[in-house]
Amino acid sequence: MFSHIMVGTNDLDRAKKFYDALLATLGAGPAMVDGHRIFYMTPTGIFSVSKPINGEPATFANGATVGFAAASPEQADAWHAAGVANGGTTCEDLPGVRTGGMGSLYLAYLRDPDGNKLCALHRM
Repeated sequence: MFSHIMVGTNDLDRAKKFYDALLATLGAGPAMVDGHRIFYMTPTGIFSVSKPINGEPATFANGATVGFAAASPEQADAWHAAGVANGGTTCEDLPGVRTGGMGSLYLAYLRDPDGNKLCALHRM
């Protein structure tokens, strides 16, 4: 359904350091830098981070979450630990199993250094 997802940043170097470490836990290589943007190319889609083209400050979307598929709870934990170690902050509850209408999910939530809300999700 999606070709790519892009979030904003106010500091491209900081974002690259954060996302290179975070996405390496999911098997993605370092970002390709293209001027004011960085791209993580995978067989299933592209995740990118950009300084706003209009020159205004980047802000996070209230109510938005970007979800990343994790192959296991351990991979989600490694993703979360890499994010925290590289400037991210835990949000929501600590990583763990949540059970609801979608069944049992292992979820790990972070905010990146710009405040974008991220989640690693493993379907149990």
